Amino acid sequence: MRFFTVHVRNGRLVLDEPTDLPENTLLELVSTEDILVNGGDLLDAEERAALDRELAASIAEADAGETIDWDDAITELRARHNR
Repeated sequence: MRFFTVHVRNGRLVLDEPTDLPENTLLELVSTEDILVNGGDLLDAEERAALDRELAASIAEADAGETIDWDDAITELRARHNR
């Protein structure tokens, strides 16, 4: 999911950065305030349940000592990204 920052200027939405989106791309715009009022994310019930399961599994791995060092994780992710 990509996020774009926009501001309202003179009643118009103005994108704060260049974009490579194709012409006529349709975007859904949701205000940050609306997201925060609705729990801080845009997850539906199924996505929320999946997140809860993943968090529980992560906590269980941490409790079992099956975690890796933060620096090692970042190094691995950067290596994957640069392939």
